[in-house]
Amino acid sequence: MNRRHLLTTALAGATVTALPAFAQPAAIQVGAVEILTGPAAAYGIAIKAGLELALDAINLKGILGGQKIALTVEDSAGDKNQAINAARKLIGRDKAVVIIGPTLSNEMFAVGPVTNERKIPTVGTSTTAAGITEIGPYIFRTSLPESDVVPVTFKKAQARGMKTVALMYANDDAFSKSGYDVMKASADKLGVKIVATETFGSKDTDFSAQLTKIKALKPDAIAISALVEPVSGVVLQARQLGIGPEVQLIGGNGSNSPKLGDIAGKAADGMIVGSPWFIAKPDEVNQKFVAAFKAKYNKDPDQFAAQAYDCMFIVAAAIERAGAADSEKITAALAKTSFSGVMGPFAFTSGRDPASADGVVVLEMNGGKFGIAK
Repeated sequence: MNRRHLLTTALAGATVTALPAFAQPAAIQVGAVEILTGPAAAYGIAIKAGLELALDAINLKGILGGQKIALTVEDSAGDKNQAINAARKLIGRDKAVVIIGPTLSNEMFAVGPVTNERKIPTVGTSTTAAGITEIGPYIFRTSLPESDVVPVTFKKAQARGMKTVALMYANDDAFSKSGYDVMKASADKLGVKIVATETFGSKDTDFSAQLTKIKALKPDAIAISALVEPVSGVVLQARQLGIGPEVQLIGGNGSNSPKLGDIAGKAADGMIVGSPWFIAKPDEVNQKFVAAFKAKYNKDPDQFAAQAYDCMFIVAAAIERAGAADSEKITAALAKTSFSGVMGPFAFTSGRDPASADGVVVLEMNGGKFGIAK
């Protein structure tokens, strides 16, 4: 090989090594704190599935000129301290610019002050208790509060003949207590007489004492505010004690899960709950979502998956509007973000709550599945 050839080869090599690499833009870090293990895992698993399905579509084209969103989901197991630690990991380790969740209102009352102090926008998809967004200016929610949903359910029960009602709620859970407060206010407003108020713990399994008292009072309805596991236990024991289908069972948002049918079976037939979403909504956007969810997970979505699906698009739209992966700019953009998805048209109020409750429907459990209440 001659000297000229050697020089040409060397220069060619130098030219190749000097060419700049086309680096992929860094992913935008979004975190989520959800219950993936434990008694309330049905909610968090559904939420995670909804978030990830939406992310599949968002990342196909990317945002902000092609950037993708990297979603890290931490398990809170329904424990407030674990939820706080999960949020701190997402902020410190993963540099999340937005946090979605946590799953339960109890958890948000613990996590919200931490993320609000760090000025990280935090968006609950399933936190329905009163006072959530009052935690601070960085706390949002896309889920309708119980105060918008429960009154619609009570009106349906009254139309079916409810004149008296017994109320039951878990007294160790902020969501359940808040739901009870709304149930009581709804009954009072409608002129429905409350004949009893009974409490229990979220982890209780024996409700016979409370139900025996209620049975003796012969109410037209029993309304229960709690998560799906204890609600299912109450429903099962009510039927075992001879409280028949003539007594209307009413649930809050915690009852709106397929797990109610899985656990309580036929005992839950006839129970009604209010919901901002229903699987059979006929609009094209919803039907495409349902089909895509079934194709990916081989099961039907529930309300919690639907709310999470829309939430992921809302967060992505806010990041796009903000023009940067910057928490302060995203917070300001969230407040101005409007979106139309499987839940219908969406925008935040000035208080960072959903703007409208027009889409609330009343569902009835029969044969292990919810359908529109007649």
